[in-house]
Amino acid sequence: MMSEAELLEQSFELDLGSELVVRGEVRVRDDGIAKPALIVSHGFKGFKDWGFIPYAARSMAAGGYAVITFNFSCSGVRETDFDELDKFGVNTYSREQADLEALLAALVEGRLPLVHLIERSSIFLLGHSRGGGNSVLFAAEHPLIRAVVAWNGIGDCNLFDEAFREEVLRNGVGYVANARTKQQMPIARVFFDDLDSNSERFNIPARAAEIDTPILFIQGDGDSERLLEGNRLLREAAPDKSHVTLEGANHTFGAVHPFAGTTGHLEKAIELSLAFLNKYTGN
Repeated sequence: MMSEAELLEQSFELDLGSELVVRGEVRVRDDGIAKPALIVSHGFKGFKDWGFIPYAARSMAAGGYAVITFNFSCSGVRETDFDELDKFGVNTYSREQADLEALLAALVEGRLPLVHLIERSSIFLLGHSRGGGNSVLFAAEHPLIRAVVAWNGIGDCNLFDEAFREEVLRNGVGYVANARTKQQMPIARVFFDDLDSNSERFNIPARAAEIDTPILFIQGDGDSERLLEGNRLLREAAPDKSHVTLEGANHTFGAVHPFAGTTGHLEKAIELSLAFLNKYTGN
């Protein structure tokens, strides 16, 4: 792989109106040749600068992709760790799908930086955790997407237990703790209302099963039981898709935030992802 010094990186902002903004970066190898686009989606309580994401993006860019990382408009992060909790509280899958739609349109229309180094007809998705689920759902509605990779991707859009759901529906809002930042992070009723009104659209196993788009699910067997159960649902519903288990890997492949260096499991996930995606690009 090339050194980081040989990669270009430029930031962008997409103003969606209503004070919603998608902020991100494009990273691509500086050799004058257009590269396939890889859109990377972060997970719940994640963001584009979390832990391994910048490192993985540089690695994938060095491997021959124009890598686009971004914050969902209601990720809760503007400049620093969760400085927009009001937006985090009203985030929904419909909002995130709309963000991906806006990002795809900006890419296809040539409104992202370094566009001369992006092959806009060759577009791939990679997502971690909730971002993995979002990537599958988005590909199900956008045949333009050539392939998807999900890293410890969710198999159920409802991230919470029934008691929490009932609390939110009763009070209009509930709170989840962020162990790292010590914040109490709001989840508003609109999150569950959105799920209820889109139950078929947001059924990740069913959507994975019904589409022809190639998908690689990489799952660490040291992840939480909820995520492992979701992975079992994905395997049962879509056995024709590619499924890989990383023995001993946890939800973040052993990486932490702030990033303290790569791990063997993270390097394996990157290696497997590049090998899979390359089958559909000719890289």
